[in-house]
Amino acid sequence: MSEALVKPAKPLRSARPRPRPRTYAWAAGTVVLLALPFYVDRFWLLAGLFAMAAAIGAIGLNLLTGATGQLSMGHAFFLAVGAYGYCVFAADGGDGLTGLGLPTWLAVILAVLVSGVAGGLFSPIAGRLSGAYLGIATLALVFIGQHVMFNAHDLTGGSNGRDVPPLSVFGLTFDDRELVVAAVPFGSAEKLWYAGLVLLLGGGLFARGVLRGRPGRAMNAIRDHRIAAGVIGVPVARYRAAVFVLSSMYAGLAGVLLALVFQRTVPDYFGVTLSLEYLAMIVIGGLGSVAGAVVGAVFVSLLPQLLTRYSDALPLVSDPGTGGIAPGEAARYLYGAAVVAAVLFLPGGLVGAAARRRVRTDPGPLSKGPGLPELPGLPREER
Repeated sequence: MSEALVKPAKPLRSARPRPRPRTYAWAAGTVVLLALPFYVDRFWLLAGLFAMAAAIGAIGLNLLTGATGQLSMGHAFFLAVGAYGYCVFAADGGDGLTGLGLPTWLAVILAVLVSGVAGGLFSPIAGRLSGAYLGIATLALVFIGQHVMFNAHDLTGGSNGRDVPPLSVFGLTFDDRELVVAAVPFGSAEKLWYAGLVLLLGGGLFARGVLRGRPGRAMNAIRDHRIAAGVIGVPVARYRAAVFVLSSMYAGLAGVLLALVFQRTVPDYFGVTLSLEYLAMIVIGGLGSVAGAVVGAVFVSLLPQLLTRYSDALPLVSDPGTGGIAPGEAARYLYGAAVVAAVLFLPGGLVGAAARRRVRTDPGPLSKGPGLPELPGLPREER
């Protein structure tokens, strides 16, 4: 046969991978989140901001408890350090309380750093204790913080709290002075919505990078078997201390965002109940997962607000003193039951259950018939 009639075989070229449905879901969710301030009222924006702040704090606690296995019941203390630290750095002292009058963007950074310093001062203890002993030691921080917040009047305003200066970045002030955007008046909630999205996205991506990198593998090794991790060369005490500092900084950032949303800080909010709520968030959502922290935070933070808003239409739920269950109490009953259900039936939380369901429904590479060989370099859709 003539060589001219023989055509060389074309090499197999892998087709460009098609976008997965998950990509479309993320894109649609992003568009919805960006458009919400133009369509929903202030209640839903404030509820979403509370959920964002809770998610940032829960991500930090999940790095500590979920990924490294260190039980902390003092997360509320570091939220308080961030919230009051921002007030001290940003206030001008015109209300008779201590204030340094720094630019508010700088006050945010310094408040987060001070929270990290507070975590660093406690980190030698965190590096050597574990389990219930560490939990009890961190619980003491909450009681110490409560005592300081109620008695250091010049710093915290005492039991009445203190006003929170509005954030100002690049000439834009996040206060209630209206700014009209596309014929929609933007107040403090609408402006803070986008700031909260940026902070949550940045915190989530950073934590995801930590968990997927070498530090994340070392943290998981410490959680699963501390002695074995030390034998293979992981500096256990150093990692424990570093993760405690990082978790404290996340809590400080969450405290700053909460203070900006509330516009006033009060000591009663930063108590033991808040620390327990954060533990409930990471257990319900999923330990050791950024997505689990976000899902659990949304569930725990939104539940009491939804029960309060729709208490008239719900059975057994009513305003305090009217004979029914108060919305806050009902919310604690519900997410307490959710914690028990997660521990007994969903060890990986809601995110773990969703992941297992996805694995079961995935058809796999051999679902189109027996004996189909694997073709390297060729996407499953093209086989």
